[in-house]
Amino acid sequence: MSLNIELLESSFAQIKERQAEFTEYFYKNLFNDYPQVKPLFNNIHMEKQQEKLFQSLVLTVDSLRNPDVLTGALKGLGTRHVKYGVLPEHYPMVGSSLLKTFAFCLQEGWTQSTHQSWIEAYAAITQLMLDGAEYPVEILNPCT
Repeated sequence: MSLNIELLESSFAQIKERQAEFTEYFYKNLFNDYPQVKPLFNNIHMEKQQEKLFQSLVLTVDSLRNPDVLTGALKGLGTRHVKYGVLPEHYPMVGSSLLKTFAFCLQEGWTQSTHQSWIEAYAAITQLMLDGAEYPVEILNPCT
């Protein structure tokens, strides 16, 4: 899969100016649509968490043209998320909330091409993060 880096960069550039709004709306979407993830954030300072989320997005978009840096960073992020209690089934929930937030913040800039580009980017991000995560076999294959 080849990502549309230019479209990802240009759409994210429109979001950079609205960091607080973006992250607040993201977590509002996440907790409203998927209340089962809320306990993962019980002992978290949300302003710091919002900053971490946004900085991870900045790092990701800024590293799209440097796949080695991006791969290492996302695998490391995946490793850390295991320690926070994040499970593989949480990734689609985050992805859905992320897309919903981009659509809200970009308004008319959220075209079908932009939507598809972010779906593909998030799929790649998820795969790299899961590649870095070391889950026990019973979590990945509960029927075995």
